[in-house]
Amino acid sequence: MPTVSFVAPGSRLGIRLLAGAAMTGALALGACSDPAGAGATAITATDHACRVATTALKAGMRTFDVSNRGGRVTEVYVYGERDRIVAERENIGPGTKATFSADLADGTYQVVCKPGQTGDGIRQTITVTGNGGEAAATKYDREIDLGAKDYAFTGLGGVSIAKGETIEFKMTNNGREQHEFEVFKPDGDTLGEIGPTATGQTGEVILAFEDPGTYKVVCGIEDHESRGMVGTVTVT
Repeated sequence: MPTVSFVAPGSRLGIRLLAGAAMTGALALGACSDPAGAGATAITATDHACRVATTALKAGMRTFDVSNRGGRVTEVYVYGERDRIVAERENIGPGTKATFSADLADGTYQVVCKPGQTGDGIRQTITVTGNGGEAAATKYDREIDLGAKDYAFTGLGGVSIAKGETIEFKMTNNGREQHEFEVFKPDGDTLGEIGPTATGQTGEVILAFEDPGTYKVVCGIEDHESRGMVGTVTVT
């Protein structure tokens, strides 16, 4: 028969064992209750699902590791308010992995997987808490959707903006070449731009219109402005 030894409740060894057990339990409890703050958050994308390993994150720079286990090329976005793109990673082939980062402020976001890189995507809500991060800080009053083709902008006709408004411009490139959307203030200084955007892709920028007047809009790529990619918006 095996021998079983007991430790007296008041012995020093018994106290050490009990203290060690209590500390281990406390560490385990802390690990379960603490939102993810360090390391990468795994995202598993398939043709029918978008699984985020942790949906409670701490504010600050967060890294996402994407595994595409579907049969189609996918892309993954982090959306803020009104589907504003905070971060993205495109062209993730079947059976491959990719990593991207986002600087997230306190708030609610959606992680969006788009099998085939089309449509509204499969969405998973995540919550970010704490101090730090910048991505969710920018607010805007309304959104204006534009199109770009070879060689003109569409959607600018009749656009009027009130002094003090902050606008998010979204430009979808429907042409065969890459295009951009650059806005100049009435004094000629650059206000901001949507950088070179590939065919079939959508770029965006949030701009604050603080001064009244006529703002010039151009595509600054090569000779696109001289070929007709120019327009204006009026701020009153």
